[in-house]
Amino acid sequence: MTATTAPRLRPLPKGRQTRAAILDVALGLASHSGLEGLSIGALAELMRMSKSGVFAHFGSREELQISVVREYHQRFADEVFHPSMHEPRGLPRLRALVERWIRRVSMEIDSGCIYISGAVEFDDRPGPVRDALAQMVQTWHATLEKAIRLAIDERHLRADTDPLQLLFEIHGLILSLHHDARFLRLPGALDRARRAFERMLSHHLPVPAARKRVARR
Repeated sequence: MTATTAPRLRPLPKGRQTRAAILDVALGLASHSGLEGLSIGALAELMRMSKSGVFAHFGSREELQISVVREYHQRFADEVFHPSMHEPRGLPRLRALVERWIRRVSMEIDSGCIYISGAVEFDDRPGPVRDALAQMVQTWHATLEKAIRLAIDERHLRADTDPLQLLFEIHGLILSLHHDARFLRLPGALDRARRAFERMLSHHLPVPAARKRVARR
């Protein structure tokens, strides 16, 4: 089928278009003001809609917050996870996942990461919003853990590598990057994060591979 004969994608129904537009604005608002900064009234004002019009698409502030968490997760997956799956399994894929995560943080310096800000807001507040946020983060952690285990299976990392420990250290690196780049605005934070990641990996590379890396340097 050629490009000229390919069927046109049907536009979304008007109701779904409106909901998607509201979610886009809500995500921007939550990125700057946190999930607690979301309100039906604020969105209605930004969208130039009535409160009842916004309410009809979500039903409650809580459902709005959960929808924003899910939308953020979907965009995160589209930018970080899906492109990285084209890389060969093992260390190339793990490196791609972390590199795209670092790039994502670099793009969020002026807005914020909902995974991180949401954890601060809801760490001690049980309920559906916290559950949704925790589920998204755990899904991402499971993806990284699987990538680490595949790198071990491919013998790109040593057999005695502890996947959960390496995952913990990678996540800690991202938290440090977010703090230094967004809060302290320190120059060079992205490069330091990349060097820190490579240093982490160097402790888990098979001995011959580690020696080759040293020789190349």
